[in-house]
Amino acid sequence: MGRMFALFKRVVDVRDDELAALFWSCAYFFFVLSSYYLLRPMRETVGVAGGVENLPWLFTGTLVGMVLVHPLFAGAVARWPRRRFVPITYRFFIFNLLLIYLAFRSWPEWEIWIGRGFFVWISVFNLFVVSVFWSFMTDSYTVDQGKRLFGFIGLGGTLGAICGSSFPAFLAVRIGPLNLLLIAMVFLELAVFAVRRLSRASDRFAAAERGRSETAAGRARVSQLDDEVIGGGFLSGVSHSLSSPYLLGIAAYMFLFTLGSTVLYFQQAEIVGGAYADSAARTAVFGRIDLAVNVLTIVTQAFLTGRILRWLGVGLTLALVPAISVVGFAWLGASPVLWVVVGFMVLRRAGEYAVARPTREVLYTVLTREDKYKAKNFIDTFVYRLGDQVSAWSYRGLMALGFSLSAIAMVAVPLAGVWLLVAIGLGRAQRRKAAEGAVPGAVLEHRLT
Repeated sequence: MGRMFALFKRVVDVRDDELAALFWSCAYFFFVLSSYYLLRPMRETVGVAGGVENLPWLFTGTLVGMVLVHPLFAGAVARWPRRRFVPITYRFFIFNLLLIYLAFRSWPEWEIWIGRGFFVWISVFNLFVVSVFWSFMTDSYTVDQGKRLFGFIGLGGTLGAICGSSFPAFLAVRIGPLNLLLIAMVFLELAVFAVRRLSRASDRFAAAERGRSETAAGRARVSQLDDEVIGGGFLSGVSHSLSSPYLLGIAAYMFLFTLGSTVLYFQQAEIVGGAYADSAARTAVFGRIDLAVNVLTIVTQAFLTGRILRWLGVGLTLALVPAISVVGFAWLGASPVLWVVVGFMVLRRAGEYAVARPTREVLYTVLTREDKYKAKNFIDTFVYRLGDQVSAWSYRGLMALGFSLSAIAMVAVPLAGVWLLVAIGLGRAQRRKAAEGAVPGAVLEHRLT
């Protein structure tokens, strides 16, 4: 066992007293993404079945859903400690899944409309459950720990994504897509279990951290964080995001990322929908795309993400996926065929999950606890879906004007270039904030409540 840990620590730069918390952080992300990737191919299938021309309306519904849900989440953060609002959030979505399952079973004649509701729901669900997870992590790790460990924690999510996407890829035709909802519910409950075990692991780390504290005040501060309520207002995440240049920069990065992602999503829907007529076959294809993305991601996260961050720094690492997008959209514009869109989708999404997402989360480690939950959630959900909305209707408008798939891909090229410049600027701002010590870094101890 000692040899195995020694080998592990050659791959991951982790301290002995961080190991248990790191393991349960990975497990937590594993179960969250397993649940989502079980459901994702179903979303793609009902989106195509309802008509690609109706997708902008579904994105509008998703934006409305975000407007309704964000204040509820912000209120929970203001009122309850983390050990309460995190399980409540996940169990709220479990209950929703049960209702959706019963609706599909009870009213098959309304399948198209229930499917559209499901599309909107899962588009809200996937951003919230992942945003809550990363808020938890940025609230618990320092800037240095984030650079060292976020990539490997992301590996736990990738393994979960591989596990989750395997179910629809190989079982959708055999057991029927609807029964995948029940399996997703089980994975979400396991995520709640992992949060509780993470809390126990952090207690052991807390004892060591208290021993290292230099002052009685420092030791008292550590012990108080277990039940600390973050507080603040229902809309403070919105107001802080609009008043802080740093948070506005993160919002701009997210918005531009979403513009490109939505354009690529629509082009994937058009091309795959034209290539496969059967819904079960489309579900299997989407599942296999997810599987390919995650297999590529896992190798990068295990061996390269932390090293890339140390070698290039936050700014240049954030700029990698925008650079891939400049090339990829130009490639798709020149040749809008199935293998090109699949290749670009796999490469871009793998780069996002393995490199860009962990690096983007490092940006939040220099902020206050309230901003880590509320402003981050607002950016991760509302700003993300606002980008979807703008892109979806712009895409439809360009199609109405007679733009071809190639022409629309070419329009996305300069937007990806602007995204690249924003990434470099954010890296410089994060470095300044970290050097100034704008917010003392969290420690991986009793804060993992």
